[in-house]
Amino acid sequence: MAFSISVPSPSLLCHGQKFLSRSLPAFPISIVGQRQKYVTIIAKAVGDSSDSSPSQSIVKSVQNAWDKSEDRIGLVGLSLAAVIALWASTNLITAIDKLPIVPNVFEFIGILFSSWFVYRYLLFKPDREELLKILEKSISDVLGQ
Repeated sequence: MAFSISVPSPSLLCHGQKFLSRSLPAFPISIVGQRQKYVTIIAKAVGDSSDSSPSQSIVKSVQNAWDKSEDRIGLVGLSLAAVIALWASTNLITAIDKLPIVPNVFEFIGILFSSWFVYRYLLFKPDREELLKILEKSISDVLGQ
């Protein structure tokens, strides 16, 4: 991970004021270039962050699923069907949104449902506890525990 910032050159600071009041001790900093008014600084992260990155863990899980799969043609077909379904649902929502009254009706239904949900599950403490039990049960059912 690297990022770059530009700060005023120390020669341009007035009356000996410090522009940067805090340093970055965890990052090795190197000055890459200097223009007339600004100094460009690049800071790079130290350490191995390959296991902590969520995007890399997703990539590894997809690679593991691909390696373990015996029916790769079916897997490609399923992923292609998912992309087509996403595209079709996006176009369907866009088409419905262009109809004159339907978006307002859906918005009203959404407001009513949200109000009912808040009243039913979030307003009182016993109802919140009931909602937490329902969520925990659903999560355990999905995870197979």
